[in-house]
Amino acid sequence: MIPRRVVATGTFDLLHPGHLYYLEESKKLGEELWVIVARDANVKHKPRPIIPEEQRLRMVASLKPVDHAILGDKTDMFRPIGEIRPAIITIGFNQHFDEIKLCQQLADRGLDPEIFRIGKYKEGDLCSSRIVVQRIIDMRGKKDE
Repeated sequence: MIPRRVVATGTFDLLHPGHLYYLEESKKLGEELWVIVARDANVKHKPRPIIPEEQRLRMVASLKPVDHAILGDKTDMFRPIGEIRPAIITIGFNQHFDEIKLCQQLADRGLDPEIFRIGKYKEGDLCSSRIVVQRIIDMRGKKDE
């Protein structure tokens, strides 16, 4: 019997509790969690990642909820999904996907996974890479006077 596969995607730059929450909640939806880590060159919707893709992949692969972690395709974001054939694709609360458009793009490729948006991690304020970077700048970026 094929396990119920779940795919989560993201950049996963500067791992923080929000990432872990997203992956833990994703794993609860199936038996096998696959994580597709965005390629450096494909991250265009926010600042370029600080951590190189191979290192981000290794960090994500080491997390307890993750069964398989792979880098995304350089030219076709749907290729790995077609190979994995998940029952569910999870989207983080702040990922900018139009769920209706995404379902149509998947259907055009003969794929019909359920799309499930994971809610926001509500504990602590350092659950965003952007906030972590800003905190570092605020705390360490100024020279001691």
